[in-house]
Amino acid sequence: MSTTDAVTFWDGVYASHPAATDPRPNQRLTETASGLPPGGALDLGCGNGGDALWLARRGWQVTAVDVSAVAVERLAGLARAHGLADRITAERHDLGASFPAGAFDLVCAHYLHTPLDLDRASVLRAAGHALRPDGLLLVVDHGSTAPWSWNQDPDARYPSPRQVAADIGLDPAAWTVERADAPVRTATGPDGRTAEVTDHILLVRRTA
Repeated sequence: MSTTDAVTFWDGVYASHPAATDPRPNQRLTETASGLPPGGALDLGCGNGGDALWLARRGWQVTAVDVSAVAVERLAGLARAHGLADRITAERHDLGASFPAGAFDLVCAHYLHTPLDLDRASVLRAAGHALRPDGLLLVVDHGSTAPWSWNQDPDARYPSPRQVAADIGLDPAAWTVERADAPVRTATGPDGRTAEVTDHILLVRRTA
């Protein structure tokens, strides 16, 4: 699929829902990053912007990217509205074609799934290389299908965190897997429904 196809698809996904005024951060980000000292963060697939806003409020300098121009423009507006424009840089990237510049203390990729062509392993490998020494790469994937997901494919396959780590192929001499598990939580969808869902969590630290 072309970049145009990806932009059209994801612009449609975001435009089909009203813009959030104060989107919630992902639970797996807050439980992982609450105790970290603020630094530079990269949010891959920023979506509604809840993670970027949460990090910026805690002193992080955040580069937030998405393939959707709708998502990027909405986040830039939210950053201004919440007085965080000096801490959030929102950029549009097709991660299959371009990757944000810079080095980061934290890179987050929450639910970076797409029905379109994307070499996700290469993107996450680039994310690992974008870490500063002692930086963390947090990859949170779906481990089950929520009732409100755009993807209701009954044949959807969810690779384990260890499989994702193996696909990324970062050298264990320089990157260490600190967490690879599949916890369950109760999630709330955009329409207020709740459901039990499984997350696949991979946390990698750059050690050299």
